[in-house]
Amino acid sequence: MPDVKRPLPISIQTFRKLREGGFCYVDKTAHLATLTQDNGAYFLSRPRRFGKSLLLDTLKELFEGSEELFRGLYIHDHWDWEQRHPVIVLDFAAGVIDSRAALDQRIRRLIENNGERLGIECDWHNNDIPGCFGDLIRHAHTHYGQPVVVLVDEYDKPILDNIDHPERAAEIREGLKNLYSVLKAQDAYLRFVFMTGVTKFSKVSLFSGLNQLNDITLDPRFATICGYTQQDLENTFGPHLQGVDRDEVRRWYNGYSFLGEPVYNPYDILLFIDKGHSFRNYWFETGSPSFLIKLFQCRRYFLPSLEQIEVSEEILDSFDIERINPITLLFQSGYLTVESTEQTWGELTFRLRIPNQEVRTALNNQFIDAYADISIERLRYKAGLGEALTQGDLPALVAAIKRLFAGIPWRNFTGNDLPESEGYYASVLYAFLASLNAEIIPEDLTNHGQADLTVRIAGYTYVMEFKLDRGAAASKVVADEAETAAEAEPAEVSNPALAQIHARGYSEKYRGTPGQGLFEVGLVFGSAARNLIQADWRRVA
Repeated sequence: MPDVKRPLPISIQTFRKLREGGFCYVDKTAHLATLTQDNGAYFLSRPRRFGKSLLLDTLKELFEGSEELFRGLYIHDHWDWEQRHPVIVLDFAAGVIDSRAALDQRIRRLIENNGERLGIECDWHNNDIPGCFGDLIRHAHTHYGQPVVVLVDEYDKPILDNIDHPERAAEIREGLKNLYSVLKAQDAYLRFVFMTGVTKFSKVSLFSGLNQLNDITLDPRFATICGYTQQDLENTFGPHLQGVDRDEVRRWYNGYSFLGEPVYNPYDILLFIDKGHSFRNYWFETGSPSFLIKLFQCRRYFLPSLEQIEVSEEILDSFDIERINPITLLFQSGYLTVESTEQTWGELTFRLRIPNQEVRTALNNQFIDAYADISIERLRYKAGLGEALTQGDLPALVAAIKRLFAGIPWRNFTGNDLPESEGYYASVLYAFLASLNAEIIPEDLTNHGQADLTVRIAGYTYVMEFKLDRGAAASKVVADEAETAAEAEPAEVSNPALAQIHARGYSEKYRGTPGQGLFEVGLVFGSAARNLIQADWRRVA
């Protein structure tokens, strides 16, 4: 009944345990009824902790004919319970595989476990992995008199566990390719194949032997096959959310979009309820994207660009170990999601965004720690910037920026040329501002050019331009010029960044907009000083 608080299925990935225990369950079986109408091989990519393992276990029970578990669910009256199929499950979710030998050992054990459950034994003395896997499929078909179902959970985890060791990851990829190629050869004996994972490796690199695989990751029909919709939240978890600000829950945890209705990450909702409605980074804390952050650092990625990413379909579709695109990995890992699509010159393009407040705050905190190495003092610097911005206090803002960059350890620049990049200073500031939930418009276009950064927060609008002085003498003026600029609002300054904003009318588009105030802010950094050497502003409105 809707007014009864059923127990929460935290860490439960077994459909039978969930149903027999009377736990909260969101019925996704209407999607399964559509998906299983025909024979086929399907692939679904979703971020971690999104319910993929439970979905696969539900399919297992469905094909094995466990009718009692599905009573009261959509599919119960839309399924032939007389038909029961042998099911092979290959689950790579557990543990860490750190070599090709460890992978082969794991695969052998998975084949043996399935053989024991199905009553089929493989002759390993005269067979290799593809041979035994093929025998398992054929003998299961003969023994049960029905075509076989193969379910693969977290198919890519062995590769991702080694993604920062490219040679090892490539060896493991070849081992998985050796396994998955069997599925094409055994197609005549298969009823249904379903594979899940976080990433989608290209057909050439991993799926060349499985070219009939149907990717439903961005199929609108299955956009909500994993995750909770708003209606799911109200219908299933309503009694657990009494008195909670639904809009705030939506802002924090909703927003994952796969060309359909946006969804919540189930893990967030379950932990949010369990922890007394405390807004925290539950999903993000389960796995830090350290490799991703390192990749952004190495490529000197301009972080403000995360606010307006447009990519073609192939960028989202897949990547190879030898050519990893950080945007592809951000999207497939759940740190970016689809905002909209557009057909341009015969190509489908995707506009991406960060899905919600949890990811925005946590991801940018990770960038702050990586780009600035000041995790211990991060909150103090954030507070200084936030207070200055929300009060329109420009002298305090300049002082906060100076303190921030003065606090970045010198070792952070050892062996690299980060301070020689104008984008570095903008990226560090962006990470702080984005973690404050400010509205940020990078490379803000006007009819005369583009401002580096526009920040809108608490009714204030700040149009910012950054310049980098690479001269060695710049370090000599860091204290005097920045201190002088912080004391008063100058009418006329020789600040090239502020002069550019004024000359090109970057702030004109915001004049007349209701709010607390509009400021033009010119920030000049010195590569030798690694800090502000000049900061001037003009209040426009």
